[in-house]
Order: sequence, then C-alpha cells, then structure tokens
Amino acid sequence: MKQYEAVIEALKENGGYATLGQLYQDALKVPDTEWKTKTPFASIRRIVQVREEIFKIRPGLWALESEREKVMEIFSEEKSKPKAREYTHSFYQGLVTEIGNLKGYQTFIPAQDKNKPFAQKKLRDLATLSKFHQFTYPEVLRQAITVDVTWFNERRFPISFFEVEHSTDIHRSLLKFVELQDFRADFYIVADAHRKAEYEDKLALSAFAPVRKYVKFFNYDDVANLHSKMSEVAIAEAGLL
Repeated sequence: MKQYEAVIEALKENGGYATLGQLYQDALKVPDTEWKTKTPFASIRRIVQVREEIFKIRPGLWALESEREKVMEIFSEEKSKPKAREYTHSFYQGLVTEIGNLKGYQTFIPAQDKNKPFAQKKLRDLATLSKFHQFTYPEVLRQAITVDVTWFNERRFPISFFEVEHSTDIHRSLLKFVELQDFRADFYIVADAHRKAEYEDKLALSAFAPVRKYVKFFNYDDVANLHSKMSEVAIAEAGLL
C-alpha cells in the first residue's frame, strides 16, 4: 500500500476525519505500507496538504473529500444544529483527554459525557479513570466532578481542569474554577478563537479575581496542534523502546 493510501485508510477508520495526531498514530499502523523515511510525520503532513482526496476542516483537522457532507454536518458552526455543536464539544473534550494521557496524567471525564462520541469511539474509552479521586470535601467535589476534563497527578491530586465552551456560557465555567481556587491546579477554557474576547471580558469581572492568574485560554487550533506534537513524541519514544 502506498503512503497516501495508508493516510486515507486511517481517515476512514476514524469516521472520515482526524487530527494530525490521530493520523500519526493510525496511518503508521496500516499493514503492508512501506514508509522508508526518517520523517514519516512530515510525509503525512505533506500528503494531507496535497492530495485532492483530502480537505482541511480547520488547522490540524483533516477529512476525506468523499465524506465532506457528513463531516461538515458534524463540525458545522450553524446555530440551528445543536447535535453538531454537541459533537464538536465532545471531540475537543476527547483531544484534551488524549493529551493528558500522552503526558502521563490520569484523566477523568464526567459520567454524563462518557457515552458521547469521539471519532469511532466513546469518550469513556479515552479516560483512564472510571472513578473521580476524592481529594477534598464533598461539597467541593460536587463541583469538581462536573468539569469536562480533569488531569490528576500520580499523587491523585488534580493538576489541570478543562472546560470546553463551544456554545455555552463561559461565566458558569469560571464559577466552577472559583470553587476550586484552593488547589495548586491550572484552569483552562477551551473554545474557538473567536470567543477569546468574551473570555477576557468575563475573567476581568471582580468575582473572578481569585483565579484570574491561574486561568488560561486554549483555542481549538492550539489543542489540535499540541495533540499532534505530543503524538509525535509518543511514537518516537515507542520506536526507541
């Protein structure tokens, strides 16, 4: 099988679309493909950019031209398509979870989200924890356990909390972070780049002063790019082993 055919096969296996990170992981595993290059990641990046069978949805996210209609239904930005908005939310929730896994953290997704789709999987297939670590008082845990993605360190304390805000109110997520202000953790709002101004306006409110220096904005492109870089490192390390 030729290299571009392996990339197309990997896209098919992921439901017709994938990030570069997913392609790095899956295309290299396609049987009977000879890469014969010291830079397979660069080859995959070139293939998605030049092959007419593949188009770019947004930076770091690619799809099969033959699946364009279906894929754009999933990632549509139209406000009249609530299912598409929900799918975009769960997609980036999944990427953040995978990044945490690649970094060596324990990852948790709330119960209400575990059956939501991520490519050909469910979010429950990605998280490494089925139970939330009981690291503090019950009244605080009730807020913490609802955060979209939590990364825990080896001591079972939270290291990072992520709220994905595709179309919902950023204000509510910041309120959750205020409840968690006593822990040495970072807080992230994950959203489309166009919502950064809204995020900054909300964070400037005096109510959020206690967490302001700990909260960061992580846009979708940043998530996809970090996922790709972390996948490169993980594959390279596995090859060395």
